[in-house]
Amino acid sequence: MKRLVNDGYDVVEEMLEGYVAANSSYVKLDEENPRVVVSKVISKEERVRIIVGGGSGHEPLFLGYVGADFADAAVVGNINTSPAPDACYRSVKAVDSGKGCLYLYGNYAGDVMNFDMGAEMAMEEDGIRVETVLVTDDVYSAKDKKNRRGVAGDVPVFKVAGSAAARGYDLDAVKTVTENANNNTYSMGVALSSSTLPVTGKAIFEMADGEMEIGMGIHGEPGIERIKIESADKVIDEILTHILEDSKITSGDEVYVLVNGLGGLPVMDQYICYRRVHQILEEKGIIIHKSEVGNYATSMDMVGLSVTLVNLDKEIKELLDYPCDTPYYKIKK
Repeated sequence: MKRLVNDGYDVVEEMLEGYVAANSSYVKLDEENPRVVVSKVISKEERVRIIVGGGSGHEPLFLGYVGADFADAAVVGNINTSPAPDACYRSVKAVDSGKGCLYLYGNYAGDVMNFDMGAEMAMEEDGIRVETVLVTDDVYSAKDKKNRRGVAGDVPVFKVAGSAAARGYDLDAVKTVTENANNNTYSMGVALSSSTLPVTGKAIFEMADGEMEIGMGIHGEPGIERIKIESADKVIDEILTHILEDSKITSGDEVYVLVNGLGGLPVMDQYICYRRVHQILEEKGIIIHKSEVGNYATSMDMVGLSVTLVNLDKEIKELLDYPCDTPYYKIKK
């Protein structure tokens, strides 16, 4: 294992301790539940609170987006494991201001079960209304959009929710526009290696040197096919073929583009891949409003990337451009 850790069983706690120490002007750990990261720059006015979360190992997702006018709290589970229900509940208690809360996370069974339990506890114990939007952007993971898993599309969908709350939308309106953003977000990835688990020091799954898998999920969920590593252009051609076919994004449409590294792929390679994304979209007459390249939603040390397109309407575009300030995502006023 080529990683720098102490005891593999302590990686989440030690990571959280280091993260809040390094970003102490933005965040703190909740006093009652240290698996809840809370914004220290939370708005003073009453507004809908945005809570994101999921398993560790995907940093800077989820904790990196807690700050001003984005997420108000993040709930953190063990590696690739859902947060516990009591942590989900505690996040609501920590940030609610009387306007209700919105849970946002990728569509995974454990997360759905535990966050739903947290929402039920918040209503039963405190009368706090909590709604949920599941991110379902991975085009290969299921034919039906509602059954798809979430990958790097989490980031723009979270951003839309945080901006809507910052602009004073009520809970129903925040949920509606966030669902609209999710319904217009499409992603697909490729993996060239497994990630390694700190506890065992071993790969999550086996992949031979020189192989890659198109369509693989961020936890190692099976993709379309496993083949020999191809050129960057060929990989992006295949990924965008699937995304454009599924999304029906076409000439004249305006999009947000995210090329997301999965943790182990050099930034150089990510920009080489973005180059091809840009070429294809320009050739097809698709207008690129905004592009981002980098590690936004990783899978520890996995070598690979994903491409995300968001088909923009006026409201989604404005919300994606709305100012925010977090350790890993900033838009200046």
